[in-house]
Amino acid sequence: MAQLPPGIRFIISFSRDQWYRAFIFILTFLLYASFHLSRKPISIVKGELHSYCTASNDGKVRISSQSQKVRDAPAHQLPDNGTDCGWAPFDEDNYQQLLGALDYSFLCAYAVGMYLSGIIGERLPIRYYLTFGMLASGAFTALFGVGYFYNIHSFGFYVITQIINGLVQTTGWPSVVTCLGNWFGKGRRGLIMGVWNSHTSVGNILGSLIAGYWVSTCWGLSFIVPGAIVAAMGILCFLFLIEHPKDIACSSSPAMYPRGYENGAHRFRPQKPVPAEKPLDPEMQRLLLSDGKHSGHQHHVVILPADGGGGMAAISFTGALKIPGVIEFSLCLLFAKLVSYTFLFWLPLYITNVDHLDVKKAGELSTLFDVGGIFGGILAGVISDRLEKRASTCGLMLLLAAPTLYAFSSISKMGLEATIAMLLLSGALVSGPYALITTAVSADLGTHKSLKGNSHALATVTAIIDGTGSVGAALGPLLAGLISPSGWNNVFYMLMFADACALLFLIRLIHKELSCPGSATGDQVPFKEH
Repeated sequence: MAQLPPGIRFIISFSRDQWYRAFIFILTFLLYASFHLSRKPISIVKGELHSYCTASNDGKVRISSQSQKVRDAPAHQLPDNGTDCGWAPFDEDNYQQLLGALDYSFLCAYAVGMYLSGIIGERLPIRYYLTFGMLASGAFTALFGVGYFYNIHSFGFYVITQIINGLVQTTGWPSVVTCLGNWFGKGRRGLIMGVWNSHTSVGNILGSLIAGYWVSTCWGLSFIVPGAIVAAMGILCFLFLIEHPKDIACSSSPAMYPRGYENGAHRFRPQKPVPAEKPLDPEMQRLLLSDGKHSGHQHHVVILPADGGGGMAAISFTGALKIPGVIEFSLCLLFAKLVSYTFLFWLPLYITNVDHLDVKKAGELSTLFDVGGIFGGILAGVISDRLEKRASTCGLMLLLAAPTLYAFSSISKMGLEATIAMLLLSGALVSGPYALITTAVSADLGTHKSLKGNSHALATVTAIIDGTGSVGAALGPLLAGLISPSGWNNVFYMLMFADACALLFLIRLIHKELSCPGSATGDQVPFKEH
């Protein structure tokens, strides 16, 4: 018998479950990367909405060298506002406040909508809910760019478009995290979700490159093309997303990482005894005993999925808040996301001002921050898995981020090489805690012991944590728009203060982890391989 080809041997070396799990990993990665791809254009186009102008001797206003607008572009591409120095109403002296208001409109709507999205999402099929959100998001992202072709200069039009887009984009995060949580157990969750969460940076990078390609010649396409991509990914979601492994008769978690329980509910099956668990901290005991039942020794069980958790009621908002660690991590993420989203929305404009680059080159250079974020997210996941301490890992990176932000504000003015180095380092330290909290920590808390396998809780917990973080994401760009006229150094002082606040909210959990390992997120310690 002839030997099988290497490619076929590789394919059959993995089980059916492993192939489906890999497929869901890649699909959800691409789905949420497209969401971030559509959020990035506004930060790239800011420099074109308000181009820098100089007055010539004949009194005519001309574009300075920082704007690369094509001189012989068709007439319909130029704003009908008296000059070619920007796009009304963003061509006035208060342009920073107006651009900040656009960011705030999107992010404030996103923050408010996120709290509702988790509650709604856990009561609807994920595939339909996510598909609707992606199609709507694609439409409203493209609508912003339509304003260019129809010569729309109403500030209200752009604000309303941003608000609606922010609301519909809240369908994404709870849906993809819940889906991934259904397919993957807790074993090596930090590493798996650290790699998976790089979709944020990948989406930002692609969004910057796509938007930057058209920003100087036809900025409307900088929105329309990403909008079309999001809508196309929504169609793929409808066609291929499998919400739960039980829908296709797969196991709920990798077989090599046995758990005492998994998401979903059907029936209980006794499992072989495992080593005695560590004593529970007082908060955990109060939650487990809240129903008045005796806390005697329980059989270790696996909750087998059959109806996706339909036998259990969806957790309430207040019930999710009572899970130990949810409030602390939510408040920490508020300030961590404030820092991250300030960079997301204002970094290209900062580079344009400090390094005197044109809009397209500044957008391309800003992608290095996201490249650093990819490594930071993976590093945070690996360290937290190895140390078995989520809060301590976040605290360490936040502690290092503060002096790095101070150095960024000084060193980045020394030249392009210094800016590149600081972008990579800052991206890793700023994005690491943000990535860890929104993925592995949210999934840990959403499958907390006190929930007793209720899979409905994951979407609500994820929405609470990310929704609270989105409040900071809304405040950061708004504050940057208000503070930047007084000097970019003041913006960095604001970011350092926010970073210190994020660390402060983790102090109690860090102390708990050091005194009682594994208690901060509740049994988040991965099982070792047998």
